[in-house]
Amino acid sequence: MPDEQGRLYVAIVAVPEVTASALYGMFDLFSSPGRDFSFVTRGEAGEQRMRPFIVARSREPFLAANGIPVQPEFDFYSAPMPDIVCIPDFFVDPGASVAGQYAPEAAWLAQVHKGGGMLASACSGAVLLGEAGLLDDRDATIHWAYVATLTNNYSGVRVRQNQTLVLTGEAQRIVMAGGGTSWQDLALYLIARHVGLKEAIEVARVYLLQWHDIGQMPFAAPVNFRQSDDAAVRKSQDWVAENYGQPAPVAAMIEQSGLPERSFMRRFRTATGMTPLDYVHAHRLEEAKQMLERSDLPVEAIAEEVGYEDPSFFGRLFRRRVGLTPTQYRMRFGALRRALAPQA
Repeated sequence: MPDEQGRLYVAIVAVPEVTASALYGMFDLFSSPGRDFSFVTRGEAGEQRMRPFIVARSREPFLAANGIPVQPEFDFYSAPMPDIVCIPDFFVDPGASVAGQYAPEAAWLAQVHKGGGMLASACSGAVLLGEAGLLDDRDATIHWAYVATLTNNYSGVRVRQNQTLVLTGEAQRIVMAGGGTSWQDLALYLIARHVGLKEAIEVARVYLLQWHDIGQMPFAAPVNFRQSDDAAVRKSQDWVAENYGQPAPVAAMIEQSGLPERSFMRRFRTATGMTPLDYVHAHRLEEAKQMLERSDLPVEAIAEEVGYEDPSFFGRLFRRRVGLTPTQYRMRFGALRRALAPQA
């Protein structure tokens, strides 16, 4: 509930693995509504509308994952009941279970949610919502590298990887942002929903924030390129990494493995989470991305170079898997490469 000045309490959860940029960035953005736009335009700070605070299982100071000191203002027992709880991203092993490691955090989140509070996560912070038992059989989103962390460990969770925000639960009181700087989208959404659209736009103008309207797919890399522990599968992976443009690559992968076709298909999917054909497409599309960024080759030539005889099929596949057409991808990321190259 709001404090004595009518400001909404926003708790930002800190764990030792937290990313300090998101933790303190959220703190700054939630401190801004009503205050900062007036200051930068008229020289006088306005009335602050939200009251953020950092909360952890203990008030003892600690170092964040990147060595930045964190001093929680409250622990879970002394904190005022928040209107909103935000969970920044933190470092966990992609795909691995964290069961039992964050029991105090999970219990407190479940308690706040039961009491009517809103819970919000950014990037890998969604893992704590899973630990609190709030993602079972629900839509969710998380950083593209951590999709398996949810799907491997929480029953029935449906990851909407390319949505900037996912809202779920009773009265949509659980909201998740995907990855990277999408915590900025999360903050703007929460400000618009709980304070007002005018204040959210003002915060965006003060901090020069842009909405991540294209989602995560254009930024994502195929994390399953990591080498398998299965020697036969690894041999086929080694081959396709250098020969993905060859015709009939799946047949060649089976031959390289030395396994019967059915055994190879089963073991490959178990090892990588992908079919062999999807694995080939992932290699081809990743190389196509690099060529679109680095070169001025026509899209048709790039399609042929990476192994697609039909440019229209390549274009449809690229749009479906990447979320942009090849031309749109070149405009966005080729321009970024050109802008950064002189600085590198």
